[in-house]
Amino acid sequence: MAAAEQGRRVRYITTAALVNELVEAADNKELSRLVGKYARLDLLCLDEVGYVKLDTHGAELLFQIITAREGRASIACASNAPFSEWGQTFTDPRLAAAVVDRLTFRGHIINAGTDSYRLKTTQQTINNKSRQN
Repeated sequence: MAAAEQGRRVRYITTAALVNELVEAADNKELSRLVGKYARLDLLCLDEVGYVKLDTHGAELLFQIITAREGRASIACASNAPFSEWGQTFTDPRLAAAVVDRLTFRGHIINAGTDSYRLKTTQQTINNKSRQN
């Protein structure tokens, strides 16, 4: 949010939504334009990496976005899956390794823990309601 408040070009998108957008662009022969659009962002916030298994074509398209931004602009990724499980998402172990390599090079890894803030909030709400009764 701070980057957007500073006037930087920021885009938040889930990995699955981005891959769908890329596949549609490729089908419509507009992939170069879309890759260029994502390359020009100051910050790409990529959520839910590792949640949805990507087919080979989708994974390769996502890799193009990551490569286009490498060394030029930032990517913030959120995932509950450890890097060791990303091979299941990207299906090709070499591609998964290349994605991890590019995302972690000169990067900052923040381990926010494994507890779900959604579950925690729900439990607090239930506890507060039971105290009120």
